[in-house]
Amino acid sequence: QLQASGGGLVQTGGSLRLSCAASGRTFSSYAISWFRQAPGKEREWITGISWSDSNAFYGDSVKGRFTISRDNAKNTVYLQMSSLKPEDTAVYFCAARAGNLGYSAKEYRIWGQGTQVTVSS
Repeated sequence: QLQASGGGLVQTGGSLRLSCAASGRTFSSYAISWFRQAPGKEREWITGISWSDSNAFYGDSVKGRFTISRDNAKNTVYLQMSSLKPEDTAVYFCAARAGNLGYSAKEYRIWGQGTQVTVSS
């Protein structure tokens, strides 16, 4: 299971850190990604990290502003979001996938419940 947390209301230019805590299994061979979904839009992949190494990848919309990291000891992945914009407003989900990183929501079967991020202008 995955538990996402850390969302909230922040002003433009502000920062938030989301957490994705894994439980119930060892995620050592799983890739973890963050997706987001704004009202009326499709779920968008924004970043992902391989559990076994430090390779991280980012979508163009968040590159340079968001940073994904993981703490293996805590079985937790973090998403540090900086320079937030109103267009970052969405429900943010973490998801796990065995093996290599995927870039489509259809490739993930294990999902957290989502956490709302709202950026005010």
